[in-house]
Amino acid sequence: MPMLLRGSPLSPFARKVRMAVLHLGLAEKVEFVRADPMNPEDVLRRDNPLGKIPVLITEDGKAIYDSRVILEYLDHVAGGGIIIPDGWPARLDTLTMQAMCDGIMDACILIIYEARHRPPAIHHQPWLDYQRGKAVRGLKALAKAPPDPVRFDVGTIAAACMLGYLDLRRQVAWRSEFSDLVPWLDAFRAKHPEFDATLPPESP
Repeated sequence: MPMLLRGSPLSPFARKVRMAVLHLGLAEKVEFVRADPMNPEDVLRRDNPLGKIPVLITEDGKAIYDSRVILEYLDHVAGGGIIIPDGWPARLDTLTMQAMCDGIMDACILIIYEARHRPPAIHHQPWLDYQRGKAVRGLKALAKAPPDPVRFDVGTIAAACMLGYLDLRRQVAWRSEFSDLVPWLDAFRAKHPEFDATLPPESP
């Protein structure tokens, strides 16, 4: 029985995992299953009491979440030290880059949720500005010290998925505001076919 990855093709966090699955040579061992976090009848809430995606169901039925934990598990399954460096300070730098880019994605998703789940009359602009500020500060930090795009690790995966998500949802016009990152993503994309293999469909 293969492992099951519950997620959405639009989720940047699920995309991180899908890219890692391809890179680690685990595609035949992991089956992607769509999940709907907003549907109370979806088995997602049984597998993850937080009702969040992605969730990985291992071959022995254990549920693992969130994306950072899943990536560490898959790296272990593939032999270890492949997408998460074993040694310091490389490990610390890579995990910190992942945390920052994940935080940018979290802020951008909250912006989407504010628009999607609250009527326009009660949108709270200070809250939206607060979340956008997180994204902008994170993008500034990334532009100042981007990781090597030749590397494929949890830090560069998270950075690429974050920029891809901004292309999809456009919470921040990063290509004009942080144009130095455009060649970085182009270089990563050219080196790592996993990026194009997991491109999300156009947003509805």
